[in-house]
Amino acid sequence: MFQNVRLTLAWLHTWFGLVFGFVLMAVFFFGSLSVFDREIDRWARPETRIAPQPMPSFDTLLAPLLAGIEPDPEYLEEARRRVTQPLPDRLKVIEWGAYQTHRDPVLRLYARFEVPHSTEEDDSVSGVVTIDPRDGRILSDERLNIGSEFFYPMHYSLHLDWMRLGIWIVGFAAMTMLVALVSGVVMHRKIFREFFTFRPRKALQRSTLALHNMTGVVALPFHFLWSLSGLIIFAGIYFPVGDTMLERAAEAQDRVYWQETGLDEFPSGVPGGIGAVDAMVAAAQARWAERGAPGEVGFLTVTHVGQSNAYVSVYRDSADRVATGEGLHFAAATGRLIHEDPPYSAIATVEGFLTGMHLQQFEHWTLRWLIFVAGLVSCVCIATGFVFFVEKRKHRHAKLGATGARWADTLAIATVTGMVVATLAILVANRLLPEALPGRDAWEEGAFWAAWAFALAHAAARSAAVTRARTSPAWAEQCWAIAVLAALAVGLNAATTGGHLLRTIPRGYWPVAGMDLVLLATAIVAVAIARRLQRVGSIGNAAFDARADHA
Repeated sequence: MFQNVRLTLAWLHTWFGLVFGFVLMAVFFFGSLSVFDREIDRWARPETRIAPQPMPSFDTLLAPLLAGIEPDPEYLEEARRRVTQPLPDRLKVIEWGAYQTHRDPVLRLYARFEVPHSTEEDDSVSGVVTIDPRDGRILSDERLNIGSEFFYPMHYSLHLDWMRLGIWIVGFAAMTMLVALVSGVVMHRKIFREFFTFRPRKALQRSTLALHNMTGVVALPFHFLWSLSGLIIFAGIYFPVGDTMLERAAEAQDRVYWQETGLDEFPSGVPGGIGAVDAMVAAAQARWAERGAPGEVGFLTVTHVGQSNAYVSVYRDSADRVATGEGLHFAAATGRLIHEDPPYSAIATVEGFLTGMHLQQFEHWTLRWLIFVAGLVSCVCIATGFVFFVEKRKHRHAKLGATGARWADTLAIATVTGMVVATLAILVANRLLPEALPGRDAWEEGAFWAAWAFALAHAAARSAAVTRARTSPAWAEQCWAIAVLAALAVGLNAATTGGHLLRTIPRGYWPVAGMDLVLLATAIVAVAIARRLQRVGSIGNAAFDARADHA
């Protein structure tokens, strides 16, 4: 098909990068925001702007709250469609859990309930509440945790939940990312020399290609590690060998696990109570301290609630390490230590490290910022690839009367600047919508999707310039919109919550101060890019007109 391997790889790099670049742009952008998802939550939910707290008393505070959790109505309605008999008025609770991290000032509690007479094996539904750990006050579920509940799922599922379609699309895009990385390195044989030849004041096509090469080199290890670790995290979905080819082996391994640990896989059917969980937590913390690794509880579960063989699992938070830690499991009734998870095997250690690096639950702010910047550099790499693709073809397409470059440019604008416009729109909506508005979270999500759709329509309406080999004015116009929305979000935060920079910086409350500073930096960068695009566009258009007049 091609004269040599290098040309073949160039074709792969170009078209795989174009087609799946639209998905990868969303993955890397919202993945970058997810690095600070808990901080975005603090900005979006002023009632959670408190100092992080240790896990409160289970016996006096958490147990009554867990007992009061009800199944989520939406999950319950779905469960009614997969049972052979009507569901009872109250479902039997089978598990309780409490979760927090060093970045979570609030505490999430959940309860899991058994669904009897289900057509699915081991069917269950759950209910979740968020509380203020200082006094147990339940926070409203009408407020959206924009960072952890919207941006974070967006980067791996695209919010396409039917048949896990989004996860499959993102997984395939990650595979093509690895192909694009290899083909890009082979194509640019002098890639490291090109890294030092970035000339931003050259023609747009040349400077864009140079920036594309430079950002690809700078973030090359990041591209590879995050694409690979993302695939590893969802490997059980992409290759469910434990449920197919190796089903019997997986079942045998499970039986060995339950036998070796002394834990019971199934409830005993005999009623039983729960003893002093706080004493079990204290015992776990003492054991961690003996090992030279003192810490707070990050995750606590009670399995087989209300049964004689119930057990409590206590896990240390992962603030001081990359991989999540092992747990200690106690008999719920007596507090006797049943099992302590052994250290990971070599394979599990590697997997845990890759997963931990991707999820970033550790407390290392320098590394967290480096990961955030690397993610944005990846976005720049993809965006400049889009621009170079259009710039290289628009003159030829203009002569032939073709529209391919126009529509590629339209999608690129909607994906790059339009996505940022939509992100800022949901933040502005978060500050503008009334606190007591019913379905407030749905309105916020609606603002995001409406803004993104408007950005796509705007890009399409302004793209006619590309058919005349000009630069679409939508690029600069949407950059101006980004600048206005980012500054507006900062102003609205100050006006509606009083949490402006003159208050948050002196108090050292960086989750909110950091958000405002990043938004202001976004506005400044957007203005600079908009002015640069308008200047380059006017020069390029004038040159094209001169060539046309000469012809």
